[in-house]
Amino acid sequence: MAIPRGLKTAETVRHDVSLLTEQDVYFFKEGTHTKLYHKLGAHLISVEGVKGTYFALWVPNAERVSVIGDFNQWNSETHALKQRPDSSGIWEGFIPGVSPGTRYKYRIVSKYRNYQIDKGDPFAFFWEAPPQTASRVWSLDYEWGDGEWMARRHQANSLDAPLAIYEVHLGSWQRVPEEDNRSLTYREMAEKLAEYVKDMGFTHVELLPVTEHPFYGSWGYQTTGYFAPTARYGTPQDFMYLVDHLHQNGIGVILDWVPSHFPNDAHGLTYFDGTYLFEHADPKKGFHREWSSYIFNYDRHEVRAFLMSSALFWLEQYHIDGIRVDAVSSILYLDYGRQEGEWIPNEYGGRENLAAICFLRELNEAAYGAYPDIQTIAEESTAWPMVSRPSYVGGLGFGMKWNMGWMHDTLDYFSKDSIFRKYHHDQLTFSIWYAFSENFVLALSHDEVVYGKGSLFGRMSGDEWQKFANLRVLFGYMYGHPGKKLLFMGGEFAQGREWNHDQSLDWHLLQNPPHQGVQRWVSNLNHFYRAEPALYEQDFVTAGFEWIDCHAWEESIISFIRKDKTGKDMILVVCNFTPVLRTNYRIGVPRGGDWREALNSDSELYGGVGHGNFGGVEAVPFPAHGRANSLMLTVPPLSVLFFKNQQLI
Repeated sequence: MAIPRGLKTAETVRHDVSLLTEQDVYFFKEGTHTKLYHKLGAHLISVEGVKGTYFALWVPNAERVSVIGDFNQWNSETHALKQRPDSSGIWEGFIPGVSPGTRYKYRIVSKYRNYQIDKGDPFAFFWEAPPQTASRVWSLDYEWGDGEWMARRHQANSLDAPLAIYEVHLGSWQRVPEEDNRSLTYREMAEKLAEYVKDMGFTHVELLPVTEHPFYGSWGYQTTGYFAPTARYGTPQDFMYLVDHLHQNGIGVILDWVPSHFPNDAHGLTYFDGTYLFEHADPKKGFHREWSSYIFNYDRHEVRAFLMSSALFWLEQYHIDGIRVDAVSSILYLDYGRQEGEWIPNEYGGRENLAAICFLRELNEAAYGAYPDIQTIAEESTAWPMVSRPSYVGGLGFGMKWNMGWMHDTLDYFSKDSIFRKYHHDQLTFSIWYAFSENFVLALSHDEVVYGKGSLFGRMSGDEWQKFANLRVLFGYMYGHPGKKLLFMGGEFAQGREWNHDQSLDWHLLQNPPHQGVQRWVSNLNHFYRAEPALYEQDFVTAGFEWIDCHAWEESIISFIRKDKTGKDMILVVCNFTPVLRTNYRIGVPRGGDWREALNSDSELYGGVGHGNFGGVEAVPFPAHGRANSLMLTVPPLSVLFFKNQQLI
């Protein structure tokens, strides 16, 4: 409703209405409140039969706070909030007539430096579509249809379940060229993405941050709205529909989430109440030069509660199945991205951020405590110990961790001409030495196809045929190697150019047989992987893996066994990383019987030449590689072979 200018505050704002209890304030100040989104922000309620919106904002250093918006012609004189008398620093008030969709901001007048500014709501459920910057009053009512998925997702998210994750940037997966190259909406994406992911055999999608962000080119990693999906593609309910539809098709949803830093946009969190409220005052602790963004102050209890509430918000309100925490290394280390003298040591003189360590442990304890059937995943690029171990044994408490070492070594190896690969054989074999020290995800992510790195296809060595063959080997090797799997969109069909967030993927490439072949290979890998417990049940324990031969460096061949929990099924993986055909190549195996050739990346189906083993090989009692039985194989050039042996019990 429109309020005439000059109407007294007392007549337009009720200050005797509050959603906050003394217990809420206690837990907020303690830093353990994990559901602040039910209390702070803008909430549509009815008071004595009068509909309106209750506003609550944490601004402890404010002199005056007003709500401005469509309903009062952005006039800061008519709707002032009142500070609570409990030293919480929270200002609140109920404004009748403010309805869903209303645009609003907070006019904050600071106690210091005559500073005043208009800020968006840190707890807003919805924002204007960028480049506009106002928050919007919104309800999160939605009728979910994913009850069956939610009841059984503990199985899909289990550490001994197959996880094949398709990483997606919503704005550039597909676009509509005939409509000014616009991105798909959440609802358009729901139908298309679910069908594609299901057909390809991926188990989960991981979405680059959907949290509201002002700069599209940040891909969502410079967040201003920690409780709102970006309005670029639709409403909160539209995003719920996307998650719901994926769930109804048996597909899990993981969100990238960024508690490490936030941008310096004026309407966002920076210098919020005329003081460094969410960030540190000292730039040696509070500013990332590399990203031109601010670092959260994890020492402040209220900031930790804000961040933990954000994570749990997506798990509760949007039925999200997992949170991938971005840039964990930048959170853990005080000297991250800094030179000597540019950082402040902790109280013991070390470079570890002690408050951040506590925050991450508390975050994981809260997430798994409330939702034990989800997963939290860390992008942590150093050798920090026990990232994916429980906090009660000294770990950080994540469920899984990206294996950045495997990714770097593997891509570097594949970029080398095959004639030189024998001198770098350890880049393939070294990963097994630490493969079981954490619960690893093997990630070929968006980070590997940007900033001049080129596409995965472009990074493969050799001529065009070798590039396609190498890419198939890379994917086959990844699916055989212990660890869960993640592949960024476009890699599955050998996208030729580097990813560009302003363009659709090059789907037209699928008119060409070699690209079709790679896509078919990834699809078949996914379906085979999901059907074979030996490839996923024991990803994180040594009992699930056995080398056959890791020393054939002259031939650039490795071979190993994957095992299920029962010991009944075994999968033999043989990788040839050179364009040399190997015939009569003997491989020792743990037992006799028939070894069926289940997958062969050199099959003509995938764009290969067609060398193979006629569907399988019978083991003979001829010793090799320390085993009593062996196989005599044809190992195609630049290929991965999967053989299955099933013991009848």
